[in-house]
Amino acid sequence: MTDLLTPEHFSRQTDSMLALLKMLVEIESPSTDKASVDLLAAALLPHLTELGAEVTIDPQAEFGDNVVAHWPAPAGATAGGILLMCHLDTVFPLGTLARQPWRVEGGKAFGPGTIDMKASIVLALTALAELRRSGRWPARPITLLLTSDEEIGSEGSRALIERQAQAHALTLCLEPCLPDGSLKTARKGIGEIELVVRGRAAHAGTNHAEGRNAIHELAHQILAAQALTDYPRGTTVNVGVISGGTRSNVVAEEARASIDYRVPTLAEAERLAAWIANLKPVLPDVTLEVQGGLNRPPMPRDALMVETFARAQAIAAKVGLTIGEGSTGGGSDANFVAPLGVPVLDGLGAAGNGAHSEREHIVIASLPERAALLAGLLTAWP
Repeated sequence: MTDLLTPEHFSRQTDSMLALLKMLVEIESPSTDKASVDLLAAALLPHLTELGAEVTIDPQAEFGDNVVAHWPAPAGATAGGILLMCHLDTVFPLGTLARQPWRVEGGKAFGPGTIDMKASIVLALTALAELRRSGRWPARPITLLLTSDEEIGSEGSRALIERQAQAHALTLCLEPCLPDGSLKTARKGIGEIELVVRGRAAHAGTNHAEGRNAIHELAHQILAAQALTDYPRGTTVNVGVISGGTRSNVVAEEARASIDYRVPTLAEAERLAAWIANLKPVLPDVTLEVQGGLNRPPMPRDALMVETFARAQAIAAKVGLTIGEGSTGGGSDANFVAPLGVPVLDGLGAAGNGAHSEREHIVIASLPERAALLAGLLTAWP
């Protein structure tokens, strides 16, 4: 069969999608609680095996285990594989559900992790199940990757993501779409550094001249860091947290700052990296220590991205959908895929808003539309 499943087809699955989403939301899975994330993964295993997946667990010592569900290509198939990426973890600590329980109201489903990104897991499972049920299973290998630490930088899953992406012809990242339903065809790279200044303590009244004030030095460094922001280029630097000193009558021996930076291109990433590498104190007899750097490389809207989005837009039209594109300053695991030269589409998840807040929700009507889009990409990708 060559015809594609439409949103009208998936609208009949809305109740079942909501039921599955409710189950997933009510299994709290904060990134920093391995047992909870592993519990969510265990709840998903029956759904994956029922669909005939070959499931591999990628064990992690500190964070939740990553799950790789793979469907080999049918005999005789020659098309390259498609990788679906979702993450299991959320930003919400255990106990959030008691304050923000699952609820459906005004055409929206609320709850911690609904849009970021448990609804995406529901979309992936629903699209695959309907393709299987309707005899439209793709003639190519399919892999669903469920990672456990996206919200805290993907340190434990990055190598796995990169290996899987390189083994496939297309990567589909199911992060939430933009509020108007657009895909995300550009993401900024994200870096974070911890800047530590060490000086010399002294009594602020009797021996002030003998001290070397770390806070004074940090003030110079903060101004220099903030000045690196370049709005026309799209680069931002934000000193978000500062600390230092012990008492007002003590010359501060130590001070530190947590600095976030966002860059749209590798050239800007290199400009910031050069600044970090060449940091020097302004005042005498103090030292600087820098930890961290670029965590996620930029995902630029380059020629490959333009071509990939155009193909997706054409497939969306075949299922009766019009999709746009846009950029965001936030990062995702798609940032790791883009530099590999592998076609990647991001923002394929449900529509909604309020991610990472008590207002987090999805728009229920978007579920059948996004499921149809995902199913179309899986079956009609050239």
